[in-house]
Amino acid sequence: MEIAKELQHLRSEIERHNELYYQKDAPEISDFEFDKLLERLIELEKEHPELITPDSPTQRVGGKADSLRPFEHKVPLMSLDNSYDLDDLKAFTERCEKLAEGRKLEYFAELKIDGLSVSLHYEKGLLMVGATRGDGRTGDEVTQNVKTIRSIPLRLKADFPEHAEVRGEVYLSRSQFKRINDELEMQGEKTFANPRNCASGTLRMLDSKVVASRRLEMFPYDAYSGTRKMFATHEEVFLWCEKNDFTVNPHRRLCRNFDEIAAFIAEIESIRDTLDYEIDGIVVKVNSTALQDDFGATTKAPRWAIAYKYAARQATTKLLAIGIQVGRTGALTPVAHLESVLLAGTTVSRASLHNEDEIKRLDLKIGDHVLIEKSGEIIPQVLSVVASKRDGSETEFRFPTTCPVCGFDAVRPEGEAVRRCSNPSCPAKIKARLLYFSSRKAMDIEGFGEVLADTLVDSGRINDVADLYTLTVDEIASLERMAEKSGANLIDQIEASKTRGLQRLLYGLDIRHVGERYAKILANHFRDINKIATASVEELDDIPEIGLAVAESVFDWFRNEHNRDVLERLSSSGVVMEVDASATAAIDERFAGKTFVLTGKLENFTRDEAARLIEERGGRVSSSVSKKTDFVVAGSDAGSKLTKAESLGIALLDEKAFSTMLADSYE
Repeated sequence: MEIAKELQHLRSEIERHNELYYQKDAPEISDFEFDKLLERLIELEKEHPELITPDSPTQRVGGKADSLRPFEHKVPLMSLDNSYDLDDLKAFTERCEKLAEGRKLEYFAELKIDGLSVSLHYEKGLLMVGATRGDGRTGDEVTQNVKTIRSIPLRLKADFPEHAEVRGEVYLSRSQFKRINDELEMQGEKTFANPRNCASGTLRMLDSKVVASRRLEMFPYDAYSGTRKMFATHEEVFLWCEKNDFTVNPHRRLCRNFDEIAAFIAEIESIRDTLDYEIDGIVVKVNSTALQDDFGATTKAPRWAIAYKYAARQATTKLLAIGIQVGRTGALTPVAHLESVLLAGTTVSRASLHNEDEIKRLDLKIGDHVLIEKSGEIIPQVLSVVASKRDGSETEFRFPTTCPVCGFDAVRPEGEAVRRCSNPSCPAKIKARLLYFSSRKAMDIEGFGEVLADTLVDSGRINDVADLYTLTVDEIASLERMAEKSGANLIDQIEASKTRGLQRLLYGLDIRHVGERYAKILANHFRDINKIATASVEELDDIPEIGLAVAESVFDWFRNEHNRDVLERLSSSGVVMEVDASATAAIDERFAGKTFVLTGKLENFTRDEAARLIEERGGRVSSSVSKKTDFVVAGSDAGSKLTKAESLGIALLDEKAFSTMLADSYE
């Protein structure tokens, strides 16, 4: 049956790409192409529900649950004793040496991930249950949620017992944490204080679709067969997990003694801030399972393991004032001004407070002593108020209802967490938009920074991004700390930015919801900003990947009189508002508006290169074959896509024909 074969091929391809992305850090396709593979699988399984398998990638995301059910752990998830200095750690190794009574003793050192522990239960290799740690004996069943974590395999594939339990730490990467908070802020919703809180709350959500969108990850750290440890050594756990396609943390070491453990601790501390996830220490375990059993445990923790904690990244200081920053969207963001305190090697005098709801939640008053935390690259956060230090001199903070920069009303729409300045010409908004417009991903105007933005806006010389293109060398040179040479360099940069292209311009205009990806889609589809400006909501919504929210946002932006005026002045200044001339010249009827599917291995192009060349000529690249497909480009080892294209009568191009088509488009 052809459908069954295509389903099998799609599932194996998706799992292969999962492995390349999560285990080998060597992706072969873009996120967009991966999503299209998954969309095709979902489409086929909806048409043929009888062919759905429990380990299908589509089963990673389910529906909504009414509540979380308790789950009892047969082997309790115990806490670890903590060590806060190397003397404590040395005492631990000395105790282990005494308990070992001359037997060979090795230690296994691994990172202490700052997340939450989960227990995964596999029956005959198939993932059946996922549960949180809870109190160590009873947690919450979150099976559908852990299935959304792509670094967790749905089926084991090597050397597994009838019942296997894998324990691991679920976490949220720093980069994903930033993405989530940026999106929440854009939507006017409350942001998260730190990655761990976000991961913990996410894993307990009732809607697995939301969980999937957060992109949690997991590192395994132990494995059981029934109620017994699976291997003779702890080191073997990690090797077995790698064989079974878990994402295993690469930073681990087998150590013979205290000195080697201490060296590993120092090595990891030196790279701690470069990791894309939070750690708060190193876990040290006796490597031999037999010795672990012999050493036993107290009522609280095993005697064969300890958690070495790095120096605290928390400190107590005094809140002197709360300032308000105004961003390019007009969002009023409170910032804590603190009595300077040394924290994690740097002096801290400011910390984030997120929004006015956070101030209320903390019950924060001016003059309070507060506990703050610094975590890697993330701005310090205020964690709590030290209420015991209050003496009555503290004062309430009233969140402003007007913009502190321009005095206009600061409006908080119902259901949103953010209050925004209502003045479209607010100087703070203008400055932030200028910096965004000139940033590297947008118009890339090197040399245009905060000081210059402040000076030009405060003097009234610049009121919007179009005014940038009216500046002269003499004007820049006359400013404080500027000279004729620096003025000439900046004007050269501004002049060069005129030809950055439509995609970068769309991104720089700061249309709500339009980031890099949507800017590229809009630019490739319309090729000219005037066509975007006159498109209806329906036309915008019809573009693949552009949803209704984005379509309405784009439509509304181009209907705004001020925005239209800015575009007219940008155009008059010579800013290119269409796809660059060389790409436009390459467009012909063979590419424009056509949908291409790439399959198999191409000898002279990578997938991304071939896709870029098609898109430059006005075509669109899809990952699945359908009746709407115009061309299938088939390399060697082409699979089911080629078969389906043949059955639908779609035009086929081998690599030679594809290369000729590309070359002819320049003629």
